[in-house]
Amino acid sequence: MRYTLLGRSGLRVSEICLGTMTFGEEWGWGAGFEESSKQFHAFLEAGGNFIDTANRYTEGTSERFLGELIKQSGRRDDLVIATKYALVTHERGLNLAGNHRKNMVQSVEGSLRRLQVDHIDILYLHAWDFTTQAEEVLRALHDLVQQGKIFYVAISDTPAWIVSRANAIADLRGWDPFIALQIEYSLIQRTVERDLIPMAEALELGVVAWAPIAGGALTGKYLQDNGDPKRLQANSVRLNERNRKIAQEVVNIATETGCSPAQVAIKWVMLQGQNIIPIVGARNVEQLKDSIGATQISLSAEHLKRLHEVSAIELGFPHDFLRGDGVRDILFGGQLGALNIPKRRC
Repeated sequence: MRYTLLGRSGLRVSEICLGTMTFGEEWGWGAGFEESSKQFHAFLEAGGNFIDTANRYTEGTSERFLGELIKQSGRRDDLVIATKYALVTHERGLNLAGNHRKNMVQSVEGSLRRLQVDHIDILYLHAWDFTTQAEEVLRALHDLVQQGKIFYVAISDTPAWIVSRANAIADLRGWDPFIALQIEYSLIQRTVERDLIPMAEALELGVVAWAPIAGGALTGKYLQDNGDPKRLQANSVRLNERNRKIAQEVVNIATETGCSPAQVAIKWVMLQGQNIIPIVGARNVEQLKDSIGATQISLSAEHLKRLHEVSAIELGFPHDFLRGDGVRDILFGGQLGALNIPKRRC
C-alpha cells in the first residue's frame, strides 16, 4: 500500500480507503461483527490507514462496530477516521437531519460516542440540503475544529458551484476549507468529469470515489444470471445496455491481464488523477482482499484506451462547445498551435 497527501492538507492517507457501509446487517446485505473484524484487520495488515463511515450507515451500527475495532486494535493514532453528518440515522425528526448547525453538533456528538474516540479526523457534510446557508455550515465546522472535536472538514454529494463558492468563503474568512470531495466515480459514472473533478483539481481537493465497482455491476457477475441473489435489481440503471457493454470490456481486460474485474475497475479509478482515492467495501474478507489487490496490478495504455472509449460520455455545454476547433481557433487568434499550453488547461 502506498500513501498520498489528502488534497491541500498534509494529512497522509493510504491510496485505498476502507468503506464500512457494510459493517452491520440492518440493511439486509452487510456483515456481522466477526466478519467486519476480519475486514478491518485485513485492511490494516495490507497497510491501509484511511477508513470511511457515516452516522447513517446501517443505522449507526457501522460506527459502533468500527469504534469497538479501533479500541481493540490499539492503533487509533495510526488511523485516519472519516465520518459524515447530514442524513438521519435510525431516529426520525425534523431537526435530526440536514446541514444546519443543530444537526451538525448533535450528529458529531453521537458519532464520537459510537466511535469511542475524542476526535474525528475528517468530517464530511454528507449531502447538500439546499436550505442551509454556506456561511452557517462553514462557521459551525470551523467552531468544531477550534474545539478539537474534528481535525479536517470535507464534503460529499454536492454540486461543484456550491463547493467552490464555499471554499472561496472559507479562505476569505479564515475558516477551515474543505480538503476533500467524496463523489460517485466509476467507469459507468463519469459525469463527474464535467465539473466536479476539474473543480477538485483546480482547488487542490482530494477526490474520494465511492462505488468504484458500481455496486458490483463492474465485476461481471450480472452479465449472466446464475440464480444467485444479488444486491442490484434487474431494473437498476447500473445494468442497462450501455453499462453491460462496459462491464463486459472490464471482464475482457481482466481475463487478458490475469486479474479480477473488480481490480481492473478500481485501478482505472486510481489512474484518473494523482489524488483520487477509491473507497472499497465488501461483504466478506475475500472480496476485500481482492479489491485491495488493485494496488498491485498494471493496465497498459491500450487497456486504458479501450476502457475510455467504451465508457466515454458527452461533456455537454459549454465544455464540448469550448473544445471545438472553430471556437479554439478564434479564441487564440488563429495562433493556437504556436502557444505552449499546460495539458491541464487544454
